[in-house]
Amino acid sequence: MTLIKSISGIRGTIGGHTGDTLNPLDIVKFTTAYATFIGQQQKANSKKPTAKIVVGRDGRISGPMVRDVVCGTLVGMGYEVIDIGLATTPTTELAVRWHQADGGIIITASHNPTQWNALKLLNSEGEFLTAADGAEVLAIAEKEDFDYAPVEKLGRVIKDDTMNQQHVQSVLDLRLVDVEAIKARKFRVCADTINSVGGIILPDLFKALGVDFEILNSECTGQFAHNPEPLEKNLQGIMDKMRQGGFDLGIVVDPDVDRLAFICEDGKMFGEEYTLVSVADYVLSEEVKVNSEKFAAATVSNLSSTRALRDVTEKHGGKYTAAAVGEVNVTTKMKEVGAVIGGEGNGGVIYPESHYGRDALVGIGLFLSSLAQKGLKASELRKTFPDYQIAKNRIDLTPETDVDAILVKVKEMFAADPEATVNDIDGVKIDFPTKWVHLRKSNTEPIIRVYSEAQTMDEADALGKRLMQVVYDMQ
Repeated sequence: MTLIKSISGIRGTIGGHTGDTLNPLDIVKFTTAYATFIGQQQKANSKKPTAKIVVGRDGRISGPMVRDVVCGTLVGMGYEVIDIGLATTPTTELAVRWHQADGGIIITASHNPTQWNALKLLNSEGEFLTAADGAEVLAIAEKEDFDYAPVEKLGRVIKDDTMNQQHVQSVLDLRLVDVEAIKARKFRVCADTINSVGGIILPDLFKALGVDFEILNSECTGQFAHNPEPLEKNLQGIMDKMRQGGFDLGIVVDPDVDRLAFICEDGKMFGEEYTLVSVADYVLSEEVKVNSEKFAAATVSNLSSTRALRDVTEKHGGKYTAAAVGEVNVTTKMKEVGAVIGGEGNGGVIYPESHYGRDALVGIGLFLSSLAQKGLKASELRKTFPDYQIAKNRIDLTPETDVDAILVKVKEMFAADPEATVNDIDGVKIDFPTKWVHLRKSNTEPIIRVYSEAQTMDEADALGKRLMQVVYDMQ
């Protein structure tokens, strides 16, 4: 069974039996539940509904089928559907605001392999639903007590192919994206867009920034050239290309372009965890310049992200806060503490001056601005940050796996350790003076993620493997 129902939407493999996979019947049910929820929310908040929902999709093979089912269902619910076509997740989020829509649906399974797809659900701000709202959508779907529109009140589909251009322009207009400095550096970059929507929008961004570029896997066919998660083990093609020379920077995005990883000019990984760190360092340094000496900026990342963001934030006199894993958890905490920058260690940059969503285009604009202003190579910039090594392991779940029992066992293991600090707001994270390990059930895959960080990779991996053995012993 691969159909995963969570507060952020539904995700599963295409085909198979109803209720077990992502198929037309389940797509109709959850789209109807979402549309019902949106209508209830507008009525409860005494808002004048626009009866308008934005739909965008990445380049997956199943995308056209899922889009047709989603759009047809929304029309049957009486909504005007703004179909923006092949678009990134951040483009779709922004389009909800620009169209002043009641919500949006992004058809993408993000970093999952090609057989997967998903419905990601947005509110009227173009942000992911809160945990409470997501739970309500699931409850409505479970009841299946739906009312569709009569024939005279059916909705319609309107296509809008201008959102990519508007997204690019919004990046150029950001206060801290130094377009002139970027143009003056005459960067040459190599980008891997995994044969999805990055191959459509990144060339437009590069041209607007005056960046010379070469795109690998540029055709938006949905035939992913390699495992789409932007981890070093999956990126040997572009890393080999970078080692041949002639490029200042390698840029990698996932299929829906909300995650971002960089490769240095020498072909070595900049470090996925350091995408946010480097962008935050630039934003904080610029904010300090224009604010008083008492300026204390806040940053946020999730519990599974590197300590380097905390270190960089404190260097600039700011305050760092950790949130539970999940974009909505990070953005909620960012609003709470007034963060100027935040995100996730998986290469997700959230910059509130643009919008509260992970956005690779924004990350590229800010990162190139930093490189241009500092006059550094990517490898030189990387050396200016605290150096931690993070090991990212996973354990596949079986029907017999008792995740709750595993988490209790892990907490008991470290309860009496005077050097250990236990945090259980999301799985279990054990913090030590010079290292940490975090074990949690994934929201997007049937796995347990085990992330660990230390000053060497061997130490980080050993700590992670120690907890993984606890899981294996209990299975």
